[in-house]
Parts: sequence; structure tokens; C-alpha cells
Amino acid sequence: MYRHLSQEEIRTLEANGCLCENWDDVQVSWGDACYTDRIVNVTFSGRIRLGSFEGYHTFPGGISLRNGVRNAFLHNVTLGDRVLVRKTGEYIANYEIGDDSLVDNVDVLAVEGETAFGNGVEVSVLNETGGREVVMTDNLSAHTAYMMAMYRHRGNLHGKISALAKAYADGKRSRTGKVGRHVRICNCGVITDVAVGDHAEINGAMRLHDGSINSNEYDPVTVGSGVRAEHFIFSSGSQIESNALLTRCFVGQACKLGHGYSASDSLFFSNCQGENGEACSIFAGPFTVTHHKSTLLIAGMFSFMNAGSGSNQSNHMYKLGPIHQGVLERGARTASDSYILWPARVGPFSLVMGRHVTHSDTTNLPFSYLIEKNNTTFLAPGVNLRSVGTIRDAQKWPRRDARKDPDKLDCINYNLLSPFTIQKMFKGLKTLDNLRYASGELSDLYSFHSTKITNSALTKGIEYYNIGIRKFLGNSLIKRLELLPAGASDAEMQAMLRPDTEIGHGPWVDIAGLIAPRSEAARLMDDIESGKVSDTETINARFRAMHANYYTYEWTWAYDRIAEYFGVEPGLMTKSQAIDIVLQWKEAVVRLDKMVYEDARKEFSLSAMTGFGADGERQDKVHDFHHVRGDFDSNPFVHETLAHIERKTRLGEELIERLSK
Repeated sequence: MYRHLSQEEIRTLEANGCLCENWDDVQVSWGDACYTDRIVNVTFSGRIRLGSFEGYHTFPGGISLRNGVRNAFLHNVTLGDRVLVRKTGEYIANYEIGDDSLVDNVDVLAVEGETAFGNGVEVSVLNETGGREVVMTDNLSAHTAYMMAMYRHRGNLHGKISALAKAYADGKRSRTGKVGRHVRICNCGVITDVAVGDHAEINGAMRLHDGSINSNEYDPVTVGSGVRAEHFIFSSGSQIESNALLTRCFVGQACKLGHGYSASDSLFFSNCQGENGEACSIFAGPFTVTHHKSTLLIAGMFSFMNAGSGSNQSNHMYKLGPIHQGVLERGARTASDSYILWPARVGPFSLVMGRHVTHSDTTNLPFSYLIEKNNTTFLAPGVNLRSVGTIRDAQKWPRRDARKDPDKLDCINYNLLSPFTIQKMFKGLKTLDNLRYASGELSDLYSFHSTKITNSALTKGIEYYNIGIRKFLGNSLIKRLELLPAGASDAEMQAMLRPDTEIGHGPWVDIAGLIAPRSEAARLMDDIESGKVSDTETINARFRAMHANYYTYEWTWAYDRIAEYFGVEPGLMTKSQAIDIVLQWKEAVVRLDKMVYEDARKEFSLSAMTGFGADGERQDKVHDFHHVRGDFDSNPFVHETLAHIERKTRLGEELIERLSK
């Protein structure tokens, strides 16, 4: 309940240097209390509502200041309880500021007219000239954005999703901005048309315009010194600091952008990091990371990607403008000084080294190396499956998920091997067999999509893909067999191995971090186009359901592939046939782990010790290396690899024994 000021309170305020043309416009919620001694040198204008000012705010260094309003100009402002407003360079206008918040030394904090606070802004991803616009909303997920940007070939899908997003934005429109509870806004320049969520900290930002800072008590947002951003949305847990410069950007949950990072017309989803470099029109799916000043990411789609220093792409061939785009599928990485001339597409978990200008497409040859030699792209299929770096990445991503908000916008599947990547291995096997058949087994070099594959690389690629397929299909079968009670008959085993659902047959897709059957994605798009899905939150709920049912759908897919690859349908399989598959699985797992083990050993070779043992002899080099890096045998990753071999070997033996009985 608010009340008008008493005449005595008005006289006290005027004696404190306060001004107001009409004191009737100022109301307070103090009840019988009085806080006029905490309001000094303030100009009031328009409709003013003031909460109680008991308590203090603390500052670094142990300084405490009483709550209240001092040296400020407020126009159409509502202050909650226990708020401190101090030193507005110009004014605060058209804002509601929540309980326990601080606004200190800010030039301007204002809403200039009706605004949706960054919602409804169109971001021109992938194609700078337009055509793949994504409409930003507070609840934008990577998966919704993917459908909006990538499925332009589906009739009116883009228009339907865009309309839902703009309807959401219309619901956010207001002439009054809100600063949430427990917010600290200090030492900032001009902040206009910005909504600020609970527990946010904005310290030293230069200019913020038309955006939402979706902070909350579970995962606060921090905006640091020198930041300039306009037409933006910052999701919970994000950190935007150190002179970052952003224009028309969505920053997802737990993202970190700073150290002068510059981005325009770009989307960054969960756990992305950007420092020093530049981004233009990129779709950065979960865990896209770039740290280096010389790195430019442009007009590309990435996820689970680490860009080496000097990584660069080009979307402009000086003909019809910057209209080209490219895709590095999940887990693809670029080495230092790599260059790719778009259009191009790189398959999952591949490594790009050197300069590539021939527009290759390796989407169905995953886990490959693309290496440039004498202006020619050489492809080594499957070799990244045995790389210690690939396995280490797969292990670290779940641990590095920094999201603390219980409402997670993105559904992230971390699996290295999944129906999405294994279906590509099947296609890769067929492609490599066809190349060998067409050119002959004795050919030294094979040509594929503007790349070259040596005979040795092709042979090894077939070997690696077979190992990967046997490992994945064996994993899926064993998950079911582990539920089989001891002494079960063949018929009981066959019944248990039959799929629980018909969903999962056919191709699978990676929807910007979410791995799902293409049929389910298509069903959702059909429902959006038909109007059955009528709001953006329902879209997100459907994605969450796909994610939750991943393993159920995975078995349906694996069931078909086991029949195709091993020649026996699980629902008709005998125990002896199951034992044979388990044996093949165990051999594949152990063999792959041993390859990874040997790859890790290279990091402890004598050549890796170059630069160690300054001013000493060889033995000093070895000792220095061991003190800094440790021993190979005591390395945690090496220990885990050996333990993994032991666990899987024991699991296989236990299953074989159980099935034999």
C-alpha cells in the first residue's frame, strides 16, 4: 500500500535539496516509518513510488552505505524496498527497480518508448545478406533456432515459427523497464530499453540498448567493464565482460564472451566461449569455443568446436556478395592458421588443418582429418576415432556444462557415438567401398568431393568405421542384455530385445546439440505448420520430450542396424549369436582403447620434451618434463583408459558367462 507524503516529509525533503513540481505524484510505502533523511539532492518527475529504505549496501573494501536515494534524477520510477540509488549522471526514467537492488554512478537508465527488450529482433545468421533470419526471444533454444534457420525448404515453417516468436515478443512489449531483485548496476554509461533479471551484476558497461539480461537467483548474469551491446538477449549464467562488442546477438546459458570479443548477427548457445576474436553471422551451437585474437568465424554453423588461432573462413567470392555459408558438424575442430572457403561441409568430429579452397563435403565421412598439401585437400577417414584428443573432448564437455539454471533452454546430447554418427559411418563404409571398387584396390590415390584419399588412408578408414560400428551396436545390445535375468530362455531374451517403440527407425539428425530421429523432428515441424503447436514454449517442451526418450529411440534404430550389420535380428537371436556379438564388441572396445592409449603415449615421447630442462643435459630434460607434466603411467587419462579396458573386458566376460548358462 502506498500513501502520499505528509507536509512535514515534503518540507524535510525540500530542505534536503529535493525538487518536485507536484509532490502529489510521489507516494511511499513506509507506513508510519519515515526515511526522508535518506533522500538527498533528488529531482522527482512524473509518477514516483518509493519503498522503505532500511538497511545498507556493502561495497568492495568493506564500505557500507545506507539505502536511499542521493544525487539523482528520477522520472516515472518505482523503487522496491532496501534500494540504494546514487549519483545518476543524467536520469533514471520509466523503470521499476526491485527490492535490495543498487544503482550507483550510472549516466542514464531509461526506457525511451515502447520496446520488447530485444525480443523480436531478427538475426541474419549464416547468410549476411539475409534469408535465414532467426527471431530472438528470451526462451530461444538452439533447436528452435536451427529449425528457423535451416529448414527454409519446408514451405511456411519459417513464417510460422517467426510468427510465434513475434507473438511472444509482443507479450513483452512495455513502456516501463524492470530491474529485478538483488541487482547491482554500477559505474555504467547509457543503458536504454533493457530489462534486467534478478541477481544480475552490471559493472562498468559503456552502452547497453534494446536487450534483456535474463539473470536469476540460480544463475546470475554478469556484464563487465567496457561492454557495448545493442539488440541482444543475455541468458542466465552468461558472462559478457572486458570490452565485448555485440550487435544483434543472442547469448545462451553459461556463455562467456570477453577480452574485446566482437560479434554481429550471431547466435551463441549453451557454454560457448569467445575471447579476443571476431564473429559475423555465425550459428554457434553448444560448446563453440574461440580464444584467439587472430580468429574470425563467419557465416558458419558450429557446435562442440574449438577454433585454433588464426582460424578463418570466407563467405565472399567477390561475385554476388557475402552469400556463402558452411557447416562444421558437431565436434569438428580447426587447427592453427586453418582456412576454409565456403561453401563447404565438414563431417562430425573431424580436424581441419591448412588452407582449403575446393568446397569439399565430408558429412558422411566422420572422425576424419582434412589436411592441405600443395593446395590439395587430403582426407584421412575415421582416423580421429583413435585420437586421444577426441576422447578427452567427449569426456570434458559434460563436466564443463556450467549451467546452474534448473530451466535449461538447450537439450544437449554428449554421446560421441550415436545413431547420428554411426549412420554416417555406414554411409562412409559404402562410399569407401565404392571408391575402391570404381578405381581398383591397387590405386594409390582416390578422388572424393574435391578431396584426395590415399590407398592406405582408405583401408584404415574402413577398419576404423567397422570398429566404431561394432562398438556402438554392441553397447546398445549390452544395455538390453544387462537387464536379462540369469537363466532366461532364448524366447525370453528375444522378447526383451524387441523395441519398446516404433519411433527411431530411419535417419537421425543433430538439431544443434539435440540428437533425435528425423521423423520426430518432421512431426514437430508438421504440427507447427498446421497450427497444432501455438507457442514457443510448447516447441521447447517437444524438444525436451525427444531428448528424454533418446535411449528408447536409440534402441529402435540399433535394432535395425544390428540385423543389417550382423545378419541376425535381435528379436530372433539365440544366445550363441548374442555371445558372438558380445565378443566382437569386446574386441572392438579393447582395440580402440589401445589405439587411444598409444596415441596418448606420443605426448610423453622425447620429442614432446623439446624445450624442457633449460641449460641442462638430456637427463635434466627428462626430469624437468616429469616434474611439469608427470609420468605417462601416472597420468589420470591413461589410468582411466586402462580402467575402461578392464571394466569392459569384465563386463563382456560376465555377460558371456550369464548367456552361456
